[in-house]
Amino acid sequence: MKVLVTGIDGYTGWPLALHLLARGHDVVGIDNFVTRRRVKEVGADSATPIKPFPKRIEAVRELTGKTIGFHKGDLGDYEFVDRVLRSEKPDAIVHLAEQRSAPYSMIDVHHAVTTQVENLTGTLHILYAMREHTPEAHLIKMGTMGEYGTPNIEIPEGFFEIEYKGRKDLLPFPRQGGSWYHWSKVFDSGDVMFASKIWGLRATDVMQGVVYGTRTPEITDNRLLTRFDFDEVWGTALNRFVVQALLGLPITPYGAGEQRRGFLALEDSMQSLRIAVESPPPAGEYRVWNQFDEEYSVNQLAEITQTVAAEKGIAATIEHPPDPRHEAERHFYHPIHEALPALGYRRSRELPEVIREIFADLRRYRRRIEAKRHTIAPVVRWATGDNRSAVHGRAPTSTVTAPVATPAAASPTGVPSSE
Repeated sequence: MKVLVTGIDGYTGWPLALHLLARGHDVVGIDNFVTRRRVKEVGADSATPIKPFPKRIEAVRELTGKTIGFHKGDLGDYEFVDRVLRSEKPDAIVHLAEQRSAPYSMIDVHHAVTTQVENLTGTLHILYAMREHTPEAHLIKMGTMGEYGTPNIEIPEGFFEIEYKGRKDLLPFPRQGGSWYHWSKVFDSGDVMFASKIWGLRATDVMQGVVYGTRTPEITDNRLLTRFDFDEVWGTALNRFVVQALLGLPITPYGAGEQRRGFLALEDSMQSLRIAVESPPPAGEYRVWNQFDEEYSVNQLAEITQTVAAEKGIAATIEHPPDPRHEAERHFYHPIHEALPALGYRRSRELPEVIREIFADLRRYRRRIEAKRHTIAPVVRWATGDNRSAVHGRAPTSTVTAPVATPAAASPTGVPSSE
């Protein structure tokens, strides 16, 4: 099966490409490397050193004998998207190429608008190009559990049956995004659902929990490492906690620390997406999967990280700064996740085991991390509305308004040498 991965240079896109290759699939990627630029925009960097993309592909070829196809370009440029789908004719498209940071979207009006315009434009361009060139292909869109918010009832997988004034219907579960980023994902979901309905496309919307980890079984060489962000704009809570412990800083759950979310290991995220690729729905069906293993409070994550740090001889402390976000700090949280286990999904490893591996990997790059320790403390505050003075970047690195031109060598072996 030929799989097109948009955002192939990203935290999940790169290990997914490796995982699919190992399973015998042909992989073609799209990226414009904007995440690399935006992480620099806020003064941060990946804890793990990431090779330039051509070097990544060279390493894959050397280590596995396999080739990853690649097209450098911007999903905001419809001519580029149309050209790639027309030439590649993928069987499945895993759509990961979106602005993925809630704090980034909350910096100011420009970052909010950039997030929503880019995310919706890219998704709509893919849908229209699919209708034109690959109507039988399967779109796997990366959603987020954050689309649902934290309602005071169980969260179903996308749809629920409701009775109102004596009538019943199966309706999409209400969405309550917690940032401009999360609302862009909500709107994306609506667009994909609508396109499936009117054009007969097949789609799986994967509502992903928070992913953690530095490695998958396919990352067998340091040249294949994926990125690991730990700053307050691009890193997740668990990433930040491990780095704080490693640097001798207090571990800092925001506010009361009772915010609950679903989590899963990086290798299990890859397993989930591969199951989606290999198990397409019928034409015209839009389905939703909730993708996570366990629910944890932020306090539980902090305590587990503290325990693992103690095993490493690190006496980490826990402190609670004010929550910079607008969210309920104590709430009911119980999402349902049954679709993936029914298709054979099984959890690979427990959280403490993966945290130990993260510590082992990051210790080798302590100097890189130390140089960016000033980016860990929260500076983007939801209620402020304009946080430009609190971050290094003054304007978003936009991609939709000035699409990146497609290089002449946009073939499976045509990787630009300038990145």
